[in-house]
Amino acid sequence: MSKESKRREALLYHAKPRPGKIQVVPTKKYASQRDLSLAYSPGVAEPCLEIEKKTNNVYKYTNKGNLVAVISNGTAVLGLGNIGPEASKPVMEGKGLLFKIFADIDVFDIEVGTEDVEAFIATVKNIAPTFGGINLEDIKAPEAFEIERRLKEELDIPVMHDDQHGTAIISAAALLNALELAQKDISEVRIVISGAGAAAVSCTRLYKAFGANSKNIVMLDSKGVIRDDRDSLSEEKAEFATHRKIDTLQEAMKGADVFVGLSIANIVSPEMLKSMASNPIVFAMANPDPEIAYDLAVNSREDIIMATGRSDHPNQVNNVLGFPFIFRGALDVRATKINEAMKMAAVKALALLAKEPVPEQVNIAYGETKLNFGRDYIIPKPFDPRLIATVPPAVAKAAMESGVATEPIVDWERYQDDLYERLGSDNKIIRLLLNRARLDPKRIVFAEADQLDVLKAAQIVHDEGIGIPVLLGRKEIIVELMEQLEFDAEVEIIDPKSDEQIEQRERYAEKHWKNRRRSGVTLYDAQGLMRSRNYFASMMLNEGDVDCMISGYARAYPSVVRPVLETVGRFDGVDKVATTNLMLTKRGPMFISDTSINIDPTAKELAKIAQMTNYTMKMFGLTPVIAMISYANFGSSKDPHATKVRDAVSYLHRSNPDMFVDGELQTDFALNPQMLQKKFPYSKLAGKKVNALIFPNLDSANSNYKLLKELNNVESIGPIMLGMRKPVHILQLGASVEEIVHMAAVAVVDAQQKEKREKEAKAAK
Repeated sequence: MSKESKRREALLYHAKPRPGKIQVVPTKKYASQRDLSLAYSPGVAEPCLEIEKKTNNVYKYTNKGNLVAVISNGTAVLGLGNIGPEASKPVMEGKGLLFKIFADIDVFDIEVGTEDVEAFIATVKNIAPTFGGINLEDIKAPEAFEIERRLKEELDIPVMHDDQHGTAIISAAALLNALELAQKDISEVRIVISGAGAAAVSCTRLYKAFGANSKNIVMLDSKGVIRDDRDSLSEEKAEFATHRKIDTLQEAMKGADVFVGLSIANIVSPEMLKSMASNPIVFAMANPDPEIAYDLAVNSREDIIMATGRSDHPNQVNNVLGFPFIFRGALDVRATKINEAMKMAAVKALALLAKEPVPEQVNIAYGETKLNFGRDYIIPKPFDPRLIATVPPAVAKAAMESGVATEPIVDWERYQDDLYERLGSDNKIIRLLLNRARLDPKRIVFAEADQLDVLKAAQIVHDEGIGIPVLLGRKEIIVELMEQLEFDAEVEIIDPKSDEQIEQRERYAEKHWKNRRRSGVTLYDAQGLMRSRNYFASMMLNEGDVDCMISGYARAYPSVVRPVLETVGRFDGVDKVATTNLMLTKRGPMFISDTSINIDPTAKELAKIAQMTNYTMKMFGLTPVIAMISYANFGSSKDPHATKVRDAVSYLHRSNPDMFVDGELQTDFALNPQMLQKKFPYSKLAGKKVNALIFPNLDSANSNYKLLKELNNVESIGPIMLGMRKPVHILQLGASVEEIVHMAAVAVVDAQQKEKREKEAKAAK
């Protein structure tokens, strides 16, 4: 994609279908006149009067306790500099989005039109009663220091300038673990800090709080080493001025144990790294390009412990590991400030979490066999689901112990459960899916690439590194559409009907005829079938010319399933394939099976669908908890429609005793843990959160998933094919571009999993 295309795509993303990235949504019913009279006049007067009596009642009757202001004046926005308050708004909205998806914190972004420190402080103080916390963002130094200091002193709610403290907290956690691996004492190591802005100052102060010695620290700005004999040093720079008579980064690096880069790209050379002490710790955190390229650094020193700000290398120092969870903990105890004790508690929690066994979901997301604490894993990954239940409690406890909490937590176990529940409305699973696909992209044949939306999806798949598209269809149309989209990448285009493909067509026809000749297929028939895109694409997959296949956008499901089943076939031991849809619901990811193929499966077939769903869910890194759905509960009906579900469950309990599966159950009991526990405490699902529903027939599964999708605007990924020998997935007719992209990622991950399975099978032999 050209630079102009990427620019246009970014602008379109922010502009359509509605401008911006966040919105305000009601949390109470508003359908009736009674609802409205409670929401506004006259009912709203009652909470107003209660708050007038006792100001803290504002937390009881309003959203103040879960509302943070992200505030900037646009004077230091990303790497763009002083671009003004209006131009900073997209960044502030983006920060609000991260607060919501990682910690379920609501945000109003506030852009203040002044660079005057006193006016800015006055503005924030005047609007502070609205909020439970203040996140200052993208304010230039040195004003940022004074603004934060004053607001922390003069307000009774948490205030934090994330640009200063976010990087400090994450890098400090990484530093503690790196020093442990290097077997070095923080009080003795020599530290070089490249950069003297807000982040660098905050990082250095926090390192000192953990024991770093001022005498061992050298800080550099754009003029070189900050020495105590330099004139006109700001208060912050003077704090870290060294007495050493050195001037350059090259001199500072000699014998240094730690380098922390918060400056500009490519200022560190391999020679500088080689001059450092043994087991050097290098945090090159300039973005998007670090002070020294990762590959260059690790090739220069075998004993290096390296971190960057980038997601494509190990040990990413990412602020999203900190600010959402720190504010979550502060808000949940109604802290009056975020103090040093709370920040240090966050550091320790992150450092300790990196030493804990990593959940399979995280290993899968990052394509690792097993992440373990070590040189390439010194800090948790941003997609680690344990962060929400690890960092906020540590911060909350520190707030309580340091005396700034006004609503102490008593039941910590319940609090952790509540924190995990907050992630239910998130769609982290998509981010995990896309991230995993990018780690090992596969060749995907898009069988209908002459359809505009399919081609748009293929372009995204290519540009995002999710997979390597192979475009199948009428070549002249594909080329014309690619020009319209400015899709100028070098990708393979194949027209199955063209003369260019005669040799490939004949080879596929011969293979297909040999496989199907005892099923009534003649060689002539096979040659004709190979002019059909779905037969041709299936044979490409069969012969290993591509790794996975996507089709179904413009054709009815049965017409696409038939050639796939005849050509690719089923996995060994699978009599009938099935499908499942992943629904991204408010309560978390939910799998629904079988949504597209088996009209009225038998008890054994239902059991097999449950087994295949169980396997697929594990592929996504989830722990399956499966309910077998019926109109009856546990033997309350003797009708064959209910008894077949019961028989399927009985079979599963014998054949797969370790599976969390039970039934037959009505849907409301399956989805309501309290109802299930109260009525059926003996069930294998009691006390667990169901995340998969196996329906007794196609009518119920298909209707329920579509009802859920349309009425509740629930995003769906699928139908995902279960039981196929090769990774082939069929879209719903008229799928959106986003749905096609997600299905392509599923296909890539499926290919990765099948490849791994084949290797394990060969190794076992």
